[in-house]
Amino acid sequence: MKKILAIATLVIAAQSGFTQKYFTKDGTIRFFSDAKMEKIEGINNKATCVLDASTGAIEWSVLNLGFVFESAFMQEHFNETYMESPKFPKANFKGQVENMASVNLKKDGTYKVKVTGDLSMHGVTKRITVDASFVVSGGKINADSKFFVKPSDYGIVIPGDKADSISNNIEVTVKANLSELKK
Repeated sequence: MKKILAIATLVIAAQSGFTQKYFTKDGTIRFFSDAKMEKIEGINNKATCVLDASTGAIEWSVLNLGFVFESAFMQEHFNETYMESPKFPKANFKGQVENMASVNLKKDGTYKVKVTGDLSMHGVTKRITVDASFVVSGGKINADSKFFVKPSDYGIVIPGDKADSISNNIEVTVKANLSELKK
């Protein structure tokens, strides 16, 4: 009996230490401003994301200087005037997939999830909750989400002369093709 109890304890201990992590360093974060005078789009294809599938913990990080725009002028204003990238070089998200248990990583399919966490940019951190989709296919996870942020919520000031050029609600799209992180 002691032997069975010892083996059971080892199995439980091994399982509780098991973490299944997924990772990308090529995630995409796109933001889009649809204002009266102008449409502005910035894309960064070098966002990092780590998902701990055993706990649902998820983290994103992106360098502000990595966003690309249709014009160098827009890119310069984004980094110098709005995001103040030298002072605030990164935007981060650290959160939790609330219903990770509903995602079957062994079965291909589409799973709707809810993610709650702290979005930090421009020196301000706000708690957000967003809907996302995980598409499991061949042992990989394709994650995507679309949500809106208000620049003013993050201390980003839009000068009065630019009020018709930049939206008060910025559409943010996040996409990642996550592969299992090998130990």
